Amino acid sequence: MMALQVELVAADRKVWEGEASQVSARSTEGDLGVLPGHQPTLVVLAEGEVRINSGGWKTASVDGGFMSVDHDRVTIVAESVDAAGMGS
Repeated sequence: MMALQVELVAADRKVWEGEASQVSARSTEGDLGVLPGHQPTLVVLAEGEVRINSGGWKTASVDGGFMSVDHDRVTIVAESVDAAGMGS
């Protein structure tokens, strides 16, 4: 089964990195869901929640930023990230 390689980064640290089956986030254009095989995309994120399905849903709140999707690699960069819902 194909998987996404996901990296969630705040300005001061790497918050989370790993494999996931799905990522969803709110862009300035609306909600966006990403599955393996998604077309290359670069979006500006709105303030809100990023959800990562990696053997269960992990959530983080971002203050905006951007998300890049290319060849099953998802990079999410934000100025600040509240990772309380990311677990260990």
